[in-house]
Amino acid sequence: MPPTLFTADQIAALLKALPDPAFLLTRSGLYSAIFGGADIRYYHESSYLIGKTLTEVLVPAKAEWFLGEIHKALATRSLHVVEYGLTGSDVKGMENEGPLQAIWFEGRIQALDFQVDGEDAVLWVASNITGRHQLEQQLRLQSESDELSGLFNRRKLMATLGEQHSVFKRYGTPTALLIFDIDHFKNINDQYGHPFGDKAIRAAADVCRDELRATDFPARLGGDEFVVLMPHTGRTQAEPIAERLRLRIAEALLRLGALDGGATISGGLSEFLPGDANAEEVLKRADEALYRAKRGGRNRILSV
Repeated sequence: MPPTLFTADQIAALLKALPDPAFLLTRSGLYSAIFGGADIRYYHESSYLIGKTLTEVLVPAKAEWFLGEIHKALATRSLHVVEYGLTGSDVKGMENEGPLQAIWFEGRIQALDFQVDGEDAVLWVASNITGRHQLEQQLRLQSESDELSGLFNRRKLMATLGEQHSVFKRYGTPTALLIFDIDHFKNINDQYGHPFGDKAIRAAADVCRDELRATDFPARLGGDEFVVLMPHTGRTQAEPIAERLRLRIAEALLRLGALDGGATISGGLSEFLPGDANAEEVLKRADEALYRAKRGGRNRILSV
């Protein structure tokens, strides 16, 4: 059976029916043609882009990124796949109109064997993957979060400690670390029950979220133990932060009621040192200071 021959109109109709949009983009970033985008659940009419350039449509940083990916595809001559997000603030003239949350796409970019408008060109097929991206983000967050406290979990903490130690070794960026736990926590569980102990852990975690800076990294190490990593912060700078946490957590635990005289925390504070072979060494120093604080009467932060 001979192959079906399509007319020019039929080929045009086929291209128009493509669910995902395909952009014909030149090396300089000119939108030469646009095909498809028929799935109106995910895509808006984009034919107005034809004849415009990326720099005319997108803010400079975003336009530069797109041009860079086009050049990579042209250099390799093979299929180049990227993932990227776009918000209204990325598109000129839509800063106050477009979506506040990023819409995520997978871009499949293939260099063409012929020139378009006198330039090398690529076919850029954009597929909306926002749903998949959000699910991946949720799964990643779940794998990195402690279910009870809502803070980062031990696995995420240890990975971040290793990353931060690498940054410290390379750039000398000061980094402090605080470890603390709730005083007499076993007695709290024994006297008031584990559900009340869970409330105490959540109360301490809430204070961490409220009192710490956006750059700080609070995590639940396990049981009633917490760790706060403070990048770009030396031990001396971290001391008032740790002391504020001690006072605020004591207040939060007192507000829970039932506890005779409230409850307190004890902690150990240290910082990354040039001689540390790994991040576990600073964690060990802080942990030793924590236990000295316990032996010294509790309700205190010791700095080493």
